[in-house]
This record gives sequence, structure tokens and C-alpha cells, in this order.
Amino acid sequence: MSAADRFVVVGASLAGLRAAQAARRQGFDGPLTLVGAEPHLPYDRPPLSKEHLEPGDEPADPVFRSEAELRDELGIDLRCGTRATGLDERRGVVALQGPDGESELDYTRLVIATGATARTLPDADGVTGVHTLRTLDDARAVRAALDAGARTVVVGAGFIGSEVASGARKRGLPVTVLEALPVPLVRSVGEDVGRACAELHRRNGADLRCGVRVSGLEQDGGRVTGVRLDDGDVVPADLVVVGTGVAPNTGWLAGTGVRLHERDGGVVCDATLSTGVPGVYAAGDVAHFPHPLFDDDVLRLEHWTNAQEQGTLAARNALAPDAAAAVTGVPYFWSDWYGSRIQFVGVPRADEIRVVSEELGDDRFLALYRRGDRITGCLCIDRPSQVMKYRKLIARSATWDEALEFAGAS
Repeated sequence: MSAADRFVVVGASLAGLRAAQAARRQGFDGPLTLVGAEPHLPYDRPPLSKEHLEPGDEPADPVFRSEAELRDELGIDLRCGTRATGLDERRGVVALQGPDGESELDYTRLVIATGATARTLPDADGVTGVHTLRTLDDARAVRAALDAGARTVVVGAGFIGSEVASGARKRGLPVTVLEALPVPLVRSVGEDVGRACAELHRRNGADLRCGVRVSGLEQDGGRVTGVRLDDGDVVPADLVVVGTGVAPNTGWLAGTGVRLHERDGGVVCDATLSTGVPGVYAAGDVAHFPHPLFDDDVLRLEHWTNAQEQGTLAARNALAPDAAAAVTGVPYFWSDWYGSRIQFVGVPRADEIRVVSEELGDDRFLALYRRGDRITGCLCIDRPSQVMKYRKLIARSATWDEALEFAGAS
């Protein structure tokens, strides 16, 4: 590393913070800048839809490190409330918009970790009571509405929306979950598993409506009063939370040498998280990458574990590109609904999904995912001691027969 080296990380959530920390652990002692669009210190996102929505005392803000630790101990030039607005890879410059106006930041090594933005409804702008749940400010607003007893409508029965529904029901509040698909999460976990997730909603008193489409919002004086469906029905609401997915934050990279995925605009990387632009890597929710464990399927994962592992890997590879390592971690995520924990390891695309146990009455459920003759995924409900054992099976490319035998289903 030369004296002119400057390491820049754009995106100050988990992946970006882990990249900055890894750079220091790898011995990088040059200028290190962490740029974050939000005004907050880097914080943990999973608690926003979990602990932050639980009834009772409001939890502390889920920041990872204090400002003193980041600036003084790690020597990070921390720039909160600052957005990247452009990249000139020929000059090695990131354009920024911050509290003091426009500026430029030189880099020799760059990690893109700008994450994603939650999608919302077309007519939601400026309507009080309509939220997504992606940021700390979002979580504070949703929690305040729940604490005030809001009639809640969740648009989208995915994992985030379902956690919001759980928070409402734990307060005894009425909640309606609107899902366009005939079965929740069918594209993510399969039909049989999606039906099991639907049963969790129903047995906990949520009004789950599948196969319905939202056509607009009802409002009075700029405040939401209901959600209008395409059949003309209106679901009354004081709080509407939209959980219909996210879009990668890559608008600032348009027209650069960084290739963006044609489907969603995420950053296209190789297995080492390199973008192909010298010195530029990507990590976390924003990155598409081929995974060698799954026949080099190109994945983009919105998981906490993925962000943590990729942030570290991207920094290491940026500092030592000649010895760059490929992504190897088995994807893992979890979600908490109504006191039950849903855990998934691997990938959902499969030739077969076999429900091995569906003892939902006893809060136990297990489904295995097969591709060819290998296990490639596992979903558990309330089997916390087992899921990581299946992750190890997937990591060593265990056969389907081995997985069935382990599950006692051979």
C-alpha cells in the first residue's frame, strides 16, 4: 500500500461498517472514509421490525459503535447525512452532497455498500400515516402509531410486513395484511411453506387477504383513512405500512463503468465482489454475485449475515486483489412472527421442496429444498437448534439422501 492510498466506503449500514472495520484489521492505516446518507451513526436494521416494534419500553437506538469509537479508535472519517451523487472512475473520484453542499472525494479503493430503498405506493407521497420500514426514523414512526392504537393495514405479506402485523397483534390491535399473490411468500419459500406462514397469521388473529390488489389510498385532510382495493372495497386504516420489496440504491452509478443489473439496477459483481472497475467492489443488499455453492447462480441477498460477511470480504479483496477470495457463505436469514421464529438457510430455487414436518400446532415445522441430488435449502419454524446443522450440510454439498436421513425422513 502506498502513502497515497485512500479507502472509501459508500454506505454506512452493516456492510459498509464491516468493510471499514475489516480494512483496519487488515492493516490499512491510510485515510479511511465512511459515507452515510442518513444523519444517524451506523445502526443495526433487523431490530427495527422486531424489538423496536415490541410493546413496552422503547428500546435503545441500535447503533453499532459510538462516534468516539469510530472516529478516534478506528480513525474513520465519518460523514453522516452525506449522499453519493456520482462516480468518476477514470479520475478515482466520488461526488458527494452533504450538509455543507457538494464536494468530491478521491479514492484508490472503493466499496459500494449503499443498500436499498423500500418501495412505496404510487400515491403515498405526503400522506400522513403511510410508511415503509427501512430506516430508524421509519421504525420510530411506526412504533408511535402502534402505541397510539392505530388500525393497521400492511401491504405485502413478506417478512417485514409480517413482523409489523405481529407487533400490532401483540398490542391487541386489529391488523389487515393485503397480499397480491394467492399464497404469501410463494416466490421466496414455495407454496406449501407459504401456506404454513399464512396459518401463523390466521391463528394469531391477523386478517390475511390473499389475491387482492391495492388501487389507492383514502385520506382526509392529508391523513390516511383507508386502503382502497381494486374491487372497490376500502379497508379502514390509521397506519399503513408498505412492505412490497426494495430497490438497490444505485442511481448515482448510472452512466459509469460499474455495470448495473438489467432487472433491478443492482451492482453486477464477480464471485470476489469485484465490479470489474479497478479498485471498486460492492457488498450487501446492492450486490449481484455468482455463488459457487449453487452452480454459480447469480444472487442478490437482503440478509443481515450476507451484509456482514460481504462487507468484510469486499474490503479484504480490495486491499489484496491478487489474492481475492470468492463468496462461500451459505445464505441465512430469520424473521420473528407472533412469538415464532422462522429461519431459512440456503437458496429457495429448487427442483423439489419437501415438508418433512408440519406440526404447526406444536410450533414446529421443517421443509427441505433439493436441487439435483443435493440439499440446497432448509426452512424451520421454531427449530432453532437444528437450522445451523442444515447450514453445515449445505456448505459441504451434502446429498439429498443425507439430508433426509438427518431429518429422519429417509
